[in-house]
Amino acid sequence: MQIATANPITKERFLDIRSRTEEICKSLKPEDVSIQPVDFVSPPKWHLAHTTWFFETFVLLKYKSNYQVFHKDFGYYFNSYYNNVGERVIRANRGMMTRPTLDEIIAYRAYVNEHIAQFLEDKVEKDICDVIEIGLQHEQQHQELLIYDIKYIFGHQPSFPKLDFEIKLESENSTQEFIKIDEGIYDIGHNENCFCWDNELGQHKVYLHGFEISNRLVTNKEYVEFIEAGGYQDFNLWHADGWDWIQSNQINAPLYWYKVDGKWMHYTLQGFKAIEANLPVNHLSFYEAFAFSQWIDMRLPTEFEWEVASPHLEYGQLWEWTNSAYLPYPNYSKAEGAIGEYNGKFMVNTMVMRGASVASPKGHCRPTYRNFFTPETRWQFSGIRLAR
Repeated sequence: MQIATANPITKERFLDIRSRTEEICKSLKPEDVSIQPVDFVSPPKWHLAHTTWFFETFVLLKYKSNYQVFHKDFGYYFNSYYNNVGERVIRANRGMMTRPTLDEIIAYRAYVNEHIAQFLEDKVEKDICDVIEIGLQHEQQHQELLIYDIKYIFGHQPSFPKLDFEIKLESENSTQEFIKIDEGIYDIGHNENCFCWDNELGQHKVYLHGFEISNRLVTNKEYVEFIEAGGYQDFNLWHADGWDWIQSNQINAPLYWYKVDGKWMHYTLQGFKAIEANLPVNHLSFYEAFAFSQWIDMRLPTEFEWEVASPHLEYGQLWEWTNSAYLPYPNYSKAEGAIGEYNGKFMVNTMVMRGASVASPKGHCRPTYRNFFTPETRWQFSGIRLAR
């Protein structure tokens, strides 16, 4: 990773980022925090503990003398996928852990926060600050995942609960125009004095044919037209895998959409509401984004086209699917040990998304950020920008 110099590691910054995780959860009830309706959704309680485990495992146990772990079994309970660290509860079984209780996990967070805050009162070497920075960036990623997971938990309950943490999309009111990007050779990859993940490094040149890219995202109104034109029934628009996926899972609309008395409704974190025509369509899989682009006789941009065009775009409402597989850049180098498991091991069977979303923490929106998901996933805040 390339570590920020603009955001120094201070006790105040550490505690501020940590407190935001708890702020997201402030209106959750004890019954909300342990449930895991599907294997890709983690219980909110687990996020609270896992982000704490990161600091205990990679900072306090390695660098703070005489540190005593909060609980000897928490390393097993709350490791996610770091094989270098040891055994763990498998992902699909996280929702089976009613213990430790939420109160114990809040106490765990307070205990680790206190020890890190004490640790930061003294001069800390740069290599240790770098690990803490990774932990803070990691926690902020989990803040966004936490919002996705809470929405999935709430959005599959008949009462459609609200979350007392504002997440709001804005209308895409601009008249659609297409920004022209000339043919040429362009630099791709991170080259700024701020934090980035290792998958953004390895600046290199790419050749692009001339193309045009939309100045805005696809709206709900436009996507309803796709649905009503039979987009989910026309196999010609879909990848073979995508067609199998919608047939097997009886998919006929974006996630959280329902047709009630002939009117499209959807679940938001502010409750069950009518679809607003000019909001960007949200919660689409790569398969659906691709099919829509085919239906409208356009395509999805590659991640390189998106990055080159990014200075001309207003982005950050929704993560935007690209037509690029998630692969390493030239000269990509994976870090040694557990930290090296963070990105490189997932460079297969996933597609790149660019931009950010309204659920992304401040500072997690930069033109080189490479998010990635498998093509069927759509619980993340995901939308479509067209190219041609």
